[in-house]
Amino acid sequence: MKELTVALGARSYPVWIGQGLIDDAPRWRAAIRGRHVLIVSNTTVAPLYLERVRAGLDGFIVGTHLIGDGESEKTFANVGQVLASLARQGATRDACIIALGGGVVGDLAGFAAACWMRGIDFIQMPTTLLAMVDSSVGGKTGVNVPEGKNLVGAFHQPRAVVADIDTLATLPDREYSAGMAEVVKGAAIGDPGFFAWIEEHADALKAREPTLMAEAIARKCAYKAGVVARDETEQGERALLNLGHTFGHALETAGHYTAFLHGEAVAVGMVLAAKLSARLGMADSSDAARLAALLTRLGLPVAMPENSNPGELLRLMMLDKKTTAGVLKLILWRGIGRAEIVPGVAEQDVLAVLGS
Repeated sequence: MKELTVALGARSYPVWIGQGLIDDAPRWRAAIRGRHVLIVSNTTVAPLYLERVRAGLDGFIVGTHLIGDGESEKTFANVGQVLASLARQGATRDACIIALGGGVVGDLAGFAAACWMRGIDFIQMPTTLLAMVDSSVGGKTGVNVPEGKNLVGAFHQPRAVVADIDTLATLPDREYSAGMAEVVKGAAIGDPGFFAWIEEHADALKAREPTLMAEAIARKCAYKAGVVARDETEQGERALLNLGHTFGHALETAGHYTAFLHGEAVAVGMVLAAKLSARLGMADSSDAARLAALLTRLGLPVAMPENSNPGELLRLMMLDKKTTAGVLKLILWRGIGRAEIVPGVAEQDVLAVLGS
């Protein structure tokens, strides 16, 4: 079992990564400060793990709330239903939500926790690789709206993150590969040595070798925890974690959150960002090719859909949270492990890459 700390002073919290953690209730129930606990999960994950979590909550007043599975469930309507469940439970200000599921469950449940009585505790129990290495750490919560992904939300840090890698055994191959995109992203942003390590172990990681999975998750989480500790609310360095996301979110929105999984869209987005970097003379095109080759080995898409509309995608990109005063700001790189924030990228250059 590996333990990391997201260091935020009085709001610091542990990230536990290992096998059998869902059943290790004495470890995680110590993070619960009140009497009321609401477990939020989805209809796919709940039949597998919900009762095991409930078994560790003897002595608490426990409720459950299930949503459907998929990105399309990350809505205001579902947040309202979670809040209604808290109200029916009589949850007080010291209540705690447990988010049991992937990134959609974690984002939505965390946002509900941020809203109830202006902020209650929540614990992340991610059950997908993508959630373990990205969305469960750092306190970003939120929902999607028709105009774009994650445009509404709040920074609200969890009390703990419980990443039980045994849950990855039930994860479909496509979902697992989507999570590997976020592992690669962390290395592509700021750790060329980690990138080379992933290349060396790509086949074993794709085969879900437990020791290597735990190592990859821990290294990615440790990197993100450091960034979050230095820039919690994304005023500077934390924006680098969005490599590929401005492109990727536009692809997700254009596909009505059904054409791509989040990690798949990020994979394509990273390759587009790398190609744009090469077009602008910031990096060699061989770096983009190396990135695309690794993502392909891990079972991820790297090319734009054939029916893409570059103009529509650019319009959606202009709604990105990093855009200010109508000026597009992108995360690009100067080669593997050297990402940077680049403001004022010309629209014609972006359109050229989107149309390639």
